[in-house]
Amino acid sequence: MINRLCLLMLFVIPTYSVADNAYDFGEYIVYYNAFTADTLPPQMATAYGILRSKYKGVLNLSIQKKQRPGALSQPTKAKVTVQASNLVGQLKTLDFRRITEGKAIYYIGEFRVSNKERVTFKVSLKPEGELRPLEFKFTQQFYID
Repeated sequence: MINRLCLLMLFVIPTYSVADNAYDFGEYIVYYNAFTADTLPPQMATAYGILRSKYKGVLNLSIQKKQRPGALSQPTKAKVTVQASNLVGQLKTLDFRRITEGKAIYYIGEFRVSNKERVTFKVSLKPEGELRPLEFKFTQQFYID
């Protein structure tokens, strides 16, 4: 059986070469990914308590603090706030939960989506011990049919 963490990383954590799914804030780097829950393998969805549905979106965030050159970045706990809305201004409710597996830390939020819906996410992450949040926004279109 493949380790659940490896599976999660394959689906939700982009690599450094995928600049569209990461924001570099100097001392920190934030990885993000939004997708429909039906794309998760059943075992992974069950393990993390996510209902697999094409009408349910999932937003995954991971924040890492950079270390000295040549060293791996360190996962970091943060206070997560996300405002999400579609093109007509309807707000999406996202309740985030922290998932810690080994040293890895992820923040997962679920929300409803419909076919061809474009959702804009305004993300604010405040790393532990920092005074200012790291903020960015992105838009994702979801296809169901």
